[in-house]
Amino acid sequence: MPKIELNRSIEINESPDKVFKALNDFNHWPAWSPWLILEPETVVKVAPDAKYYEWEGKRIGSGNMRITSEVKNKSLYLDLTFLKPWKSKAKVRFELAPISGGTQLTWFMDSSLPFFMFWMKKMMLGFIGMDYERGLNLLKDYVEDGEVHSKLDFRGEQALSKVQYIGIHSHSTIDTIDQDMKRDFGKLWEYFKDKEDMIAGKMFSIYQKWDFANGKVEYTSGIPVSAVLHDLPSEFKVSEIPATKVYTLRHIGPYKHLGNAWSAMHNMHRAKAIKTEKRIPPFEEYVSMPGKVPDNELVTDVHFPVK
Repeated sequence: MPKIELNRSIEINESPDKVFKALNDFNHWPAWSPWLILEPETVVKVAPDAKYYEWEGKRIGSGNMRITSEVKNKSLYLDLTFLKPWKSKAKVRFELAPISGGTQLTWFMDSSLPFFMFWMKKMMLGFIGMDYERGLNLLKDYVEDGEVHSKLDFRGEQALSKVQYIGIHSHSTIDTIDQDMKRDFGKLWEYFKDKEDMIAGKMFSIYQKWDFANGKVEYTSGIPVSAVLHDLPSEFKVSEIPATKVYTLRHIGPYKHLGNAWSAMHNMHRAKAIKTEKRIPPFEEYVSMPGKVPDNELVTDVHFPVK
């Protein structure tokens, strides 16, 4: 069976004791789990000793997890069992190391795919790796601030009118997209600094292609306009998002947590909770902007066109 082995690390600005207490008591996990945030209605049952929990969700599946051994403030070992959407098992562990100002936390997983899914190994490594990164960022919030700064508001379906825009089409990697997008929007804002009367809506990013297996992404940064000039820089493009019906998921919190909204939408798509319109790529709309509100209050709408 194809083996799945990976690990991800993060620095948390709190003591190993405080980090360990958030890990070895399953009552804390619903607050920061990168999977439970995708489906708030998931039923979670925690054992009285807080060393075992099980979950049952319509979209994220079902399973259970048990702490098998622990070394206080140093390591934690767990057995993970997935029951749905397919049966599998995994060995999970956390390792904690004190560092200046806090804790270096590393999350490991050793598992395998069903033999008939061998062709998905590289993609699954990409998906699970991003899940671990999302989870570690949420855990960092939870331990340092007592709450996670990522809220999902499943707003449902709505009709959007046609949007004409000027944008920059780019190829990037999942690791560098933040910097590349800042560069692209910087160029757009420089062009529009004396043409603000042309702006006809909120900035957005359209994602034409995600290649999770290879960590690549193709996207367009855009600004809606009321009219189009013809003296555009060569790298700018004029296009439109056609009038369409969308399912909208609102994310409230820093951009570093936007992966939670996108993972939730992809989860809904895979579970057939929404029927996407493949001819129109999904996009995110920046309802509020950095500098105008605190990062923890940033509002971003993720739109998936639906039939």
